[in-house]
Amino acid sequence: DTILELSSHPNIVGIKDATGDINRLRALQEGLQGENDDFLLYSGDDGTTKDFILAGGHGCISVTSNIVPHMMHDMVHAALEGDVAKATSLDNILRPLHSKLFVESNPIPCKWAAQRIGLIDSAYCRPPLSEMDPQFGPTVDQALNEVGFLGVNRLSSLQQQEIFPLASHSDVTLPKAERV
Repeated sequence: DTILELSSHPNIVGIKDATGDINRLRALQEGLQGENDDFLLYSGDDGTTKDFILAGGHGCISVTSNIVPHMMHDMVHAALEGDVAKATSLDNILRPLHSKLFVESNPIPCKWAAQRIGLIDSAYCRPPLSEMDPQFGPTVDQALNEVGFLGVNRLSSLQQQEIFPLASHSDVTLPKAERV
């Protein structure tokens, strides 16, 4: 297989697999065993990242993490540490974003969501991409709301669940106080 051949190249250290196919991960692991055990296997599909890592993947290259970096970080690290309950709990919260950030081509919905929660000033994408079609606004808003990013104090709600233990909104990677 091409991936197995390329895994021995000194300038190639890993692969981002965005297929969402855990069986493919297992096949790659089997093919690499004993040959290139240090070849890194990253998920590129947020919806299956938890399962990918629990099956032996090394991490992810994530779209969802652009909107909720700490939650995605905590979910990935819980999975890497084998804490299935915590990883599953966080993944269940993130699930609406995993799917609804792809209502159009990436990065269009992600940039729209980042603007919506105050991370960036403009959802502009360079050509040939454009801003998100307005018909998808309610869909992405719904996902942001389900994750707790629209409406009442999302951070305290997550802190009360002991899922996201941060002290305040002042952390620079979090959105500004509710501006929407």
